[in-house]
Amino acid sequence: MPQQKKQRSAKAQALRQSGTFNPKAQEVQDRLFLEEEFFDAHDLAQVKYEMLRRVQKEGAQISQAASSFDFSRPSFYKAQADFLQEGLAGLIGKKRGPKGRHKLSTEIMDFVEQRRMQDPSLRVATLLELIQETFGTRVHRRTLERALVAAKKKPH
Repeated sequence: MPQQKKQRSAKAQALRQSGTFNPKAQEVQDRLFLEEEFFDAHDLAQVKYEMLRRVQKEGAQISQAASSFDFSRPSFYKAQADFLQEGLAGLIGKKRGPKGRHKLSTEIMDFVEQRRMQDPSLRVATLLELIQETFGTRVHRRTLERALVAAKKKPH
């Protein structure tokens, strides 16, 4: 495998791991990404930055720039807002969805731990009922099971 191809493959892998790989790179029709080796359409952060720069510094129309970089106008405005708020870091995608356990608060896990210390024979189903009665929160059985396994692994 030639050196340049190895480098592209390694870069693509790094982009995937960081969440900045552009799976629609072939759709980017901007001249720089088609003509210049430095510009990599697979690098989503670079594509977004260049799209924003094209509008800001070169005065391109938003709809035209968005189209040539394979973005919608709402996506352009989102990238622009993210960039203005966070700089380059704002152009890097973030994981979506809840971050960590949002139903099993520290308070609920302390409650579960206390109940299990009082009665080690308590089953998960019983703990789920106690959580619902005490806190008014419905928790899925697997969520509690995973939390209990994680709690065992934590050093005290």
